[in-house]
Amino acid sequence: MSSPWTIVAITVLLIAASAFFVAVEFSLIAARRHRLEDEAAHSASARAALRSSSELSLLLAGSQLGITVCTLALGAITKPAVDGWLTPLLAATGMPGWIADVGGFVLALLIVTFLHLVVGEMAPKSWAIAHPERSAILLALPMRAFMTVFRPLLLVLNEAANRCLRRVGVTPVNEVESGQDPAALRHLVEHSVTVGALDEQHSGRLTSALELEALTVGDIARWDAAPSSVPGSATPAQVREAADRTGHLRQLVTGGAHLGVVHVRDCLRADGTATAADLMRPVPILDAAEPAYAALATMRESRAHLAVVERDGARAVLTLSDLLGRLMPV
Repeated sequence: MSSPWTIVAITVLLIAASAFFVAVEFSLIAARRHRLEDEAAHSASARAALRSSSELSLLLAGSQLGITVCTLALGAITKPAVDGWLTPLLAATGMPGWIADVGGFVLALLIVTFLHLVVGEMAPKSWAIAHPERSAILLALPMRAFMTVFRPLLLVLNEAANRCLRRVGVTPVNEVESGQDPAALRHLVEHSVTVGALDEQHSGRLTSALELEALTVGDIARWDAAPSSVPGSATPAQVREAADRTGHLRQLVTGGAHLGVVHVRDCLRADGTATAADLMRPVPILDAAEPAYAALATMRESRAHLAVVERDGARAVLTLSDLLGRLMPV
């Protein structure tokens, strides 16, 4: 029989290894990808965690393999050793031999199971869930090393599991979805208002922001009024006159090969011979079916305060103020 200290050392290593695999599994499921990306710029461990999160299915296969091996090893090494230590102690109390055997077996099973569940699984799981990004980054490099060594076996096991899923109509995924969908967030806002955790003013703004996911630019554009415009041949004075008449500092420039927009500010110091076509800037042209959030991104990237929306040959104007007004109503 092996030395008791050898058995204790092996047991500690097996429980620690099980805790490691459990923590890896739950940390990458709970970790927010954008937080890992923030750390990846200056941390090799964070970059390793990002790589693991992009092949989550394979990582889970590795974690489950590690946990299973540790469990079997505890059952094959620690449990018989504990049983062998306890049975003579129980027999020494004077109880019949078969009762001592059964009692030693049951007590050894309970002790090993308790240590494995509490120390090897439940404690590391709670730690990983409480500190997902920290634990994912801390454990990433050793887990990547483990996956590198056992990758061929993990690929076989993972593919076998995926085939089983496909046979029952389930599509396997390699990455966990981050964030919440708009419907879930909308329900959260409504619940927060109901329980008094969020006032109605803020809830209205949040609801309007969530509606941008379903709104299109055609829903916001001004179809009831003709866009304020000037011809491409308009002089700076005519542009300023049009701005005074309509109250709009930006005027669409029409009549040329391309649409554009001219700001009255650009006409203040322009040469008298310049035309609106010379002073105009490019204007984004959007389809009426384009989502409002995509239009907001387009206008922000192009630094445009005005866009043209087209629908069935008709044109309307969409301003950045229109979009922000729907996002943050007063």
